Amino acid sequence: MDWLYDTLAQPPVAYLLLFAIAAGDAVIPAFPSESAAIFAGVLAAVEPHLSLTLVLVAAASGAFVGDTLSYSLGRFGGRPAQRRFFDGPRMRRAMAWASRQLKRRGGLILIVARFIPGGRTSATFTSGLTGFPYPLFALYTGVAAMLWALYAVLLGYFGGRVFHDRPLLALGLAFALAVGIAFAVEAGRRWVFSKT
Repeated sequence: MDWLYDTLAQPPVAYLLLFAIAAGDAVIPAFPSESAAIFAGVLAAVEPHLSLTLVLVAAASGAFVGDTLSYSLGRFGGRPAQRRFFDGPRMRRAMAWASRQLKRRGGLILIVARFIPGGRTSATFTSGLTGFPYPLFALYTGVAAMLWALYAVLLGYFGGRVFHDRPLLALGLAFALAVGIAFAVEAGRRWVFSKT
């Protein structure tokens, strides 16, 4: 375990791994991007050779690249899959609804979805599938990626600074806070969209 920790906690491997996990999570929601970003934040607090700035850049850029990949999959591969598996009046109504929602609230949806487990994949893929303009998508998802990286990495970092001698406790508290925030965001999203 010490070898694994020492390998993962070393630059540039730590940055590359965080980038890859954050990018992969947008396409495969089982990738633990939030956990990886929080853990990287804890490591940046307790390991002097890891740069907090580079951890933030790796997390945000990985999230942005992954969101762009998910958008591209929806834009260029989504229609054939939709026609083959999900074509019908109900699906057409659902796509029309999604397209209207993105036109009305695209920025809000893309930013909030970044903080909901699985939400970022469906929002980014649907953005591509419905033809949401890429320049707007890139703007909103860029803002979302930066906010998400700041939130997750700094949550771990400050936990690691407070509990410097007990990084596992810092990690546990950071995860508990992240889960609480995710539930609060989801509850707020449900409440806002139930009003419309």
